[in-house]
Amino acid sequence: MVQAFVDPTPSPLALLLLGNSADSESERGVECPGDLPPASDPDLVARAQAAKTALGERVFILGHHYQRDEVIQFADVTGDSFKLAQRAADMPEAEFIIFCGVHFMAESADILTDDFQKVILPDLAAGCSMADMAGINQVEQCWIDLEAAGVAAVTIPITYMNSTAAIKAFTGKHGGSICTSSNAKRNLEWAFERGEKVLFMPDQHLGRNTAVRELGLDLDDCVVFNPHKANGGLTVEELQNAKMILWKGHCSVHGRFTPDSVDEVRSQVPGVTVIVHPECTYEVVEKADLVGSTEKIITTIENAPAGSAWAIGTELNLVRRLALSHPDKQITYLDKTVCFCSTMNRIDLPHLVYSLEMLASGNVINQISVDPETSHWAKIALDRMLALPGS
Repeated sequence: MVQAFVDPTPSPLALLLLGNSADSESERGVECPGDLPPASDPDLVARAQAAKTALGERVFILGHHYQRDEVIQFADVTGDSFKLAQRAADMPEAEFIIFCGVHFMAESADILTDDFQKVILPDLAAGCSMADMAGINQVEQCWIDLEAAGVAAVTIPITYMNSTAAIKAFTGKHGGSICTSSNAKRNLEWAFERGEKVLFMPDQHLGRNTAVRELGLDLDDCVVFNPHKANGGLTVEELQNAKMILWKGHCSVHGRFTPDSVDEVRSQVPGVTVIVHPECTYEVVEKADLVGSTEKIITTIENAPAGSAWAIGTELNLVRRLALSHPDKQITYLDKTVCFCSTMNRIDLPHLVYSLEMLASGNVINQISVDPETSHWAKIALDRMLALPGS
């Protein structure tokens, strides 16, 4: 059952609430916020099935949790970015890996798979605004600034998975590791065993939330390095005193959630439990009841009792999918306005069909290939993460 809560005040509010009512959407005249129009060609589903069948085991389709349902239905496996890259590496018989996600994810898959395997991104314009906030030239200049401040030698770079292959390679060259939202704490502990400071890229919020909430650092221990300002907008003394040097980057979707969003949903949904992704701001995370990675959010909802009410602060495609999969629970989207990840949403059924049909006809398109040098150093950084206990 789908319900949409609309604030009677002039300010726009579209909270997505799916509950356990027996009434149907059509009976109540309620349309689920965020519904996407069907593909213009009604034959696309049949075409996708035919092309995938023709390719057989030569193709393996990865679907990120934030993808559209029309794409997810053809995925051989779904998951977060690193899990999917690992699954691709576990499929050596697949000649083609179609990654329904964004560019940095396809890069990771190319780094981890065999040389003969070809990683395909259905739409080359599917990037990641967060990853794009840390360019390799900017990061290299940052390191020069750290050297000038006399702190580079005691700084360990930790780079979030949501980053380009070039930044992962930089991290590998400088003794650092890659982290996910699930193992960020273990990576920071590892880094502080080897250095006095951490350069955390590119998401400042995951770095701050992990350092303060899970490692017990103070907010004052964290400074933000702005690559668009000289010396990151920081004094030498600030760099020397900081324990966490946070790159000025963020997720455009998770950054939309505000403390007011939490207050508002609590006022409208009695007994609601708020769970958010750690890419949300520190202020939102502090107000939430639970914080966790995409996989933790999914597991929490799956294990929640029937009749429980939840407000979820993450990408809308996933929230809608969880709500539709769990009609016995009330699931609310934590935002004042409905918003998909615009770059994730670029992977649609027409692009997927085109990729499949071109491959079936013997034409490789939109291949993502990381050069050997970058791949070598990026894999070193990834291997350091995998060597951590519990990874």
